[in-house]
Amino acid sequence: MNEIEKLKAVATQVRRDVLRMVYGTRSGHPGGPLGCAELFTALYFSVLKHEPGKFSIDGRGEDLFFLSNGHLAAGWYSVLARSGYFDKSELATHRHIDSRLQGHPATEEGLPGIRVASGSLGQGLSVACGAALTKKLNGDPRLVYCLMGDGEQQEGQIWEAAMFAAAKKIDNLIGIVDYNGQQIDGPVDEVLPLGDLGKKYESFGWQVIELNGNVMEEVLARLEKAASLCGRKQPVMILMRTEMGHGVDFMTGTHEWHGKSPDDEQFKRALDQLEETLGDY
Repeated sequence: MNEIEKLKAVATQVRRDVLRMVYGTRSGHPGGPLGCAELFTALYFSVLKHEPGKFSIDGRGEDLFFLSNGHLAAGWYSVLARSGYFDKSELATHRHIDSRLQGHPATEEGLPGIRVASGSLGQGLSVACGAALTKKLNGDPRLVYCLMGDGEQQEGQIWEAAMFAAAKKIDNLIGIVDYNGQQIDGPVDEVLPLGDLGKKYESFGWQVIELNGNVMEEVLARLEKAASLCGRKQPVMILMRTEMGHGVDFMTGTHEWHGKSPDDEQFKRALDQLEETLGDY
């Protein structure tokens, strides 16, 4: 099995983990994490320079990742566990009372890999700006990544951060928009259309890349391209086209699976579409 096939196998297992976590507690958000499984996998198993066994809040000397759209937490928890931040058996506690794996990422219980609580949409890019600027001031050459939702682009704070990053030439920052066209209330184009998002970011002073987020080869290649554009006095934004619910036929491409768990029959049907590749937790 070559490296690409290994990463695809991890992404498939991440999807199984997401379904099991959401089904296990009968609540959560399956659609977004299923669509971003390739990105989470590529970052944590290939792209990020990080040390799971030596986690520190400041992340000095490491690449940092911030999840602004915190409702994708189940997918993030899966790759954190499977890349070595904590034991994968803890995934079974997702959304339980007193669990470190809350429905949105939290910091009070000290879960390794989590540096900031998120879920109040619109805040993550500001946090990433601060972390990236800190690295520049400290002479730390590593990069900062931030994943956001497309519906989240309707938040004003996103554009304040976009202006700040460009004005301060924060060129060690890579933003990523999960552009699946769906948000909790319906299709993004019906709730509040975004227009030409790429041209908007370019007009704000960002370098813009587009990719198909459900093709592992393309995710890896474009993340490499994004990193190569850093250091040019402009931040980088990736517009990542994905399918919400990708990998499970009845969850794909609809906002209906933004935030609900499958019933018994749906859970079995979904798992039957995804081969167990690394062993369930």
